[in-house]
Amino acid sequence: MPDTRESVLRGDCANCFGLCCVALPFARSADFAVDKSSGEPCRNLREDFRCGIHTRLRPSGFQGCTVYDCFGAGQRVSQVTFGGVSWREAPETARQMYEVFPVVRGLHELLRYLTEALALPAARPVHAEVRAALARVEALAAGAPDALERLDVNAVRAEVNPLLLRTSELVRATVGGRPKSRRGADLIGKRLRGAKLRGADLRGALLIAADLTGADLSLADLIGADLRDADLSDADLTGALFLTQPQLNAARGNAATRLPEGFERPAHWAA
Repeated sequence: MPDTRESVLRGDCANCFGLCCVALPFARSADFAVDKSSGEPCRNLREDFRCGIHTRLRPSGFQGCTVYDCFGAGQRVSQVTFGGVSWREAPETARQMYEVFPVVRGLHELLRYLTEALALPAARPVHAEVRAALARVEALAAGAPDALERLDVNAVRAEVNPLLLRTSELVRATVGGRPKSRRGADLIGKRLRGAKLRGADLRGALLIAADLTGADLSLADLIGADLRDADLSDADLTGALFLTQPQLNAARGNAATRLPEGFERPAHWAA
């Protein structure tokens, strides 16, 4: 079985060459204080590949950095795919390293979802297929730079998605009744205080700045849901499916927000 432990699928900046700070572009906005093109090192990136303003990103205008996670792709590309030799030490590898990084990030995100699916007892009918998919995606992520650069990660995502959908259906069926479906719905800024969304399908829903105070989101499928600035104060996310730490980091909440096991309460949330 491939090593897909939760700790491996989280960013480890100490073992990365600052790839998200170099490979990815961003534009001056509410999330970033400056413009930066792909391949251009962020002005805050130090010689040791660490962020010079890590402890004050939000007040410095780099909120976008606080809601990003490479799912462990950074350290894998740095230490495994390119053998621990950085783009500074071998500038000729820089272009390919920057191309490979988002591909591996996409594969690691899929590994994160598949690993979660295997831990859900209600999804046991598809566990054999999930294991096979997990092994295949892990093998792809372990590929050589040339193979990764050519890989169509969207095609891999399309192969895996039916399994994740089936997993979601099996788990949400345990709620009973007919769970609500708001898949891909535009719920930007909607007032959803106290909404009964237990077991709801919210895949890809736009919940930007939505008021979800006190909402019941337990066992809801939140894969790809946009929770930027959504208010999750007093909400119940127990057992929420395919939720990620970056989604929580992009939202607002408080000490009474109930989180699934293994998640960290964002530092900027209200007490």
